[in-house]
Amino acid sequence: MPTLSVAPALVDLGVGLVATARDIDDFSLDVGGGFNLAVKLMIGLLLLGIALDVRVEDLRSALRHPRVFVAVTAAQFVLVPLLTLGLVAALDLPPSVALGMLLVVSGPAGSMSNLLTHRARGDVALSVSLTTVSSSMAALVTPLALAFWAGLSPQASQVLDAVDLSPVEVLGEVLLLIVTPFALGILLARTRPTLAARIRPAVEPTVLVMLLLIVVGGLASNLRVGAPYLLDVGPAVVAQNALSLLVGAGVAVLCRVPARARRAITLETGVRNTALALVLALAFFPEYGGVALVCGLWGVWDVATGFALAAWWRRRPAEAAQAT
Repeated sequence: MPTLSVAPALVDLGVGLVATARDIDDFSLDVGGGFNLAVKLMIGLLLLGIALDVRVEDLRSALRHPRVFVAVTAAQFVLVPLLTLGLVAALDLPPSVALGMLLVVSGPAGSMSNLLTHRARGDVALSVSLTTVSSSMAALVTPLALAFWAGLSPQASQVLDAVDLSPVEVLGEVLLLIVTPFALGILLARTRPTLAARIRPAVEPTVLVMLLLIVVGGLASNLRVGAPYLLDVGPAVVAQNALSLLVGAGVAVLCRVPARARRAITLETGVRNTALALVLALAFFPEYGGVALVCGLWGVWDVATGFALAAWWRRRPAEAAQAT
């Protein structure tokens, strides 16, 4: 019968698609040491600029609202990674893609959440406080979280075993990239407030533009090689991003906070520091281009969905949302 002759062809096609998906583990990025250094410097300057806005009051806010901070932290570092494990298993993703997804959600919230919360007419003070706490914890939590969650994933653990990654190495990289510039920014704001106030408005937008140009320029030569894998990575990234935002929205509802705070919590949980994840991917997993591809695509999609959500909220005053 005709259907019998079609069946083997469909089986061959399915095997071919799986083989293509698995080939992403053989894809490697060809970037020089100068690119890596430039990205690290830009991230350091970006975090220094963020720290210029940090006040002791932001950290004290965590003590006044411990329930919210504990809930958001648990959502960021426990619930979202746990759901990511389920997503990785359900989609049977290649090892490098699985590790890239877990790397993103093992990191802190992204500073972009503060800007998006402002555009969404959300609680910016709460957003800044949450980002401060998340970034302060990252030096210790990110290496441990990556080792723990990736160790629970059969796919991701294959890459960790292959590169023999030490959490101490990741800790050193995170300390250099996050803690040092963050501490310098806070110190500058406290000791030289006039200078800090003068340079604060220009640091973040300038660094963001430069970082974008460096990343796009550095990865442009790899675009032709990596483009065929975007369809393999895209659906998983979109699903994970949606899960992160939904978890944030759910936690905000459970915390019974006002509408403006719900917007901040949703964005704080859904927006991650993908620039940090990308640097770690390039530093420790250069032979597995799928890891960096996930981080890069996550960053682009994260910003796109964040701005779309913020624009929708901006047209709907928080007071109206609170009333409903």
